[in-house]
Amino acid sequence: MPGRSETAIRPRPDPLDEEQRSLQQSIIAFAQRELNRGLHERDRDSTFDRESWLKCAQVGLMGISVPQEYGGAGADAKTIAAVMEGLGYGCEDNGLMFALGAQTWACVHPIVRFGSEQQKQRYLPGLCDGSLIAAHGMTEPGSGSDAFSLSTTATAVDGGWILNGSKTFSTNAPESDLFVVFATTDRKLGFAGLSAFLIDRDAPGLEIGRPFQKMGLRTSHLGEIFFSDCAVPAEALLGSAGAGMAIFNSSMRWERSLILAPAVGTMRRQLERCVAYARERVQFGQPIGSFQAVSHRLAEMKLRLETAHLMLYRVAALLDAGTATDLDAALTKLHLSESLVQSSLDAVQIHGGSGYVAETGVERDVRDALGSRIYSGTSEMQRNVIARHLGL
Repeated sequence: MPGRSETAIRPRPDPLDEEQRSLQQSIIAFAQRELNRGLHERDRDSTFDRESWLKCAQVGLMGISVPQEYGGAGADAKTIAAVMEGLGYGCEDNGLMFALGAQTWACVHPIVRFGSEQQKQRYLPGLCDGSLIAAHGMTEPGSGSDAFSLSTTATAVDGGWILNGSKTFSTNAPESDLFVVFATTDRKLGFAGLSAFLIDRDAPGLEIGRPFQKMGLRTSHLGEIFFSDCAVPAEALLGSAGAGMAIFNSSMRWERSLILAPAVGTMRRQLERCVAYARERVQFGQPIGSFQAVSHRLAEMKLRLETAHLMLYRVAALLDAGTATDLDAALTKLHLSESLVQSSLDAVQIHGGSGYVAETGVERDVRDALGSRIYSGTSEMQRNVIARHLGL
C-alpha cells in the first residue's frame, strides 16, 4: 500500500483507464531499467545515445502516434500523454525525451496528417522502428519567432525542385536521415507561398553542420542544414504547393500540446525526491522539511504538478475530440514549461550544495528545463497567442 506522502504526491483525479494506467507503469519500469545508465557522462560529453533511441523504438515509443498499418500504435492523444508522462517519471535523460518529441510532432505528425500514401509507406515504418531519424527545418538565422519570414527558396524545375538557403537550431539534424523542410515556393504570396518538403540526407546539395554546444538538453543534438542548389524530386513535396502554413500550424498545435507531457512525470519525480530529502536531511536538530522556507517550496511544487497534470489531460481530451485550438495549445505549453523551470529551481534550492553539483543530477534538470521556454515557440510567443485570442 502506498504511504500517505506518496499518495499525496501523485496527481488526482486519475484520468486514465486501467489499460492506459498499466501501459504507463510499463513505460516507467522500462525507462528506469534501460534509459538512465551513464547519463552523467553522456550529458557531460554531449553524447546522443543511439542505443537508447532504438530501445525506445522497440517498445513502441517512436511510433505511438502512427497508424498501425505503417508500423505504429495509432494511440489517441490521452494515451500518448499517459505514456509520455510515464516516460518523464522513469527517464532522467531529458535530451532523449526532447529528441523523441521533436521527431514525433514536427516530423512524423506532418507525414501522417499530410503525406501521400507513397510517402507514408516509404518513411513511417523506419521512423517507427528507429532505423530512420528525422529533423525539422523551419528556423533560419534571420527568422526565429517570426517563423514565416523565410529566405530559403524552392524553385520548380522539370521533374522536381531546387532548394537554396539554410536552417538552424534543427533538433536531431546531425543524426537525421530525413528532413521535413519548409521553403518559399512563391514569395509574392507571402505565407501562402510556403511549402514543405521531405528531403533525404543524401540529396545532392544538402549539407549538415556540426552540432551546437548547448547549455542543456546536451544528449539531444542541434545543428544547421544548408541547401546549395539542392535537387529533390517532385514527390518530395509534402501536401500541395502552398500548404506549408497549414502543415506547420497543425504540427505546432500538437507539439505545443504534448511535447511537454514528460515534464509532468519529471515534476512528480522531482517532488518525491525533494520530499524524501526534506524528511531525511537534518539541520539544527530537525528535518529541513519542518522549516516553512522549505515546506512552502514543496507546497508550490505540488500545486504546479497538479495544475500541469490537469492542463495536460484537458488538452489531450480536446485533441481527441478534434476541438483543440491554438489557444489551448499555447496555454498548455506556457504553463508546463514555466512550471517545469520553477520546480527545477526549487529542487536545487531545497537540496542546497548537493543540488548544485553535477553528480546528483538536480542541476541538470534546471539546465534542461530552461530550453522549454524557447523551443516550440518561446513563452513570450505563447503569451502573444493567448492575448490575441483574448482580442488584444
